[in-house]
Amino acid sequence: MVLNREEARTRAIGEGFGEGGPASADRLARDEKLRERATTAREFDPAELTHGRSAGTPPPISTAALPLVMVVLINLGMSLIVLPRLDASFLAEERWGATSLSSVGGVWAIVTALACAIVAAIAINFRRLPALRETMDAGANAAVLPCVTVASMVGFGAVIAALPAFGAVRDWVLGMGGGPLVSLAVATNLLAALTGSASGGLTIALDALAPTYLARASEAGLDPGLLHRVAVIGAGTLDILPHSGAVVTLLGICGSTHREGYRYLAIVGIAGAALARVAVMVLGSVFGSF
Repeated sequence: MVLNREEARTRAIGEGFGEGGPASADRLARDEKLRERATTAREFDPAELTHGRSAGTPPPISTAALPLVMVVLINLGMSLIVLPRLDASFLAEERWGATSLSSVGGVWAIVTALACAIVAAIAINFRRLPALRETMDAGANAAVLPCVTVASMVGFGAVIAALPAFGAVRDWVLGMGGGPLVSLAVATNLLAALTGSASGGLTIALDALAPTYLARASEAGLDPGLLHRVAVIGAGTLDILPHSGAVVTLLGICGSTHREGYRYLAIVGIAGAALARVAVMVLGSVFGSF
């Protein structure tokens, strides 16, 4: 309702976003500050905007959807049929990390599914890829910066969790009233706000606090699945504060400014997500996980 009213108002006065429309791909690719913020917030490097081109004709919907369907089916098949039948007792040995199939099975399943989907995508689109090696090189180059960014975020989270100040914040959050759902929502909100990233806040919160919240949920009779939903929605609420890399990138690409466009992002990304989080917490407390 708010956005519809704002749209009607801006249309009436002839107002648009930015000056002269969206920025060109060349300018965005050369903007180092924008590139840094974009790769921190999302898994894409704007420098790759100028390295690709659209195909002459789009593929049929069935061809485009096949790799995605394969990921789902192969992941399920590996998790439910193939991996449970394997003799993985060797994983308990120290040279293999003294782990178990239940700990690594999810990674094995999704990696296998993605590898099969990539091979299938290349096979069914081989004629549409006249420069396969150059295409794969460009994809690998585009993946380097996001991978390093994610790894840095994990390391940053470990450093933050080791600081004495984080212990004080953790004790304050865990001491809040309202049960584990309320304190978990607050924790992921705060960490997402500080990092400007939903994935960063969620990673730090779960790495440092997951065992404590699982124990408290077990004592309170809460489903761990409900904890996960609340944590994910909570991390996706204050992750778009004005300093967030995603916000800066989006406004930069649209040729807009924080003053002109941020309030609309806040209505959609903060107010809507906050209401959804409250609804999930209330329904989950009353009816359990769903």
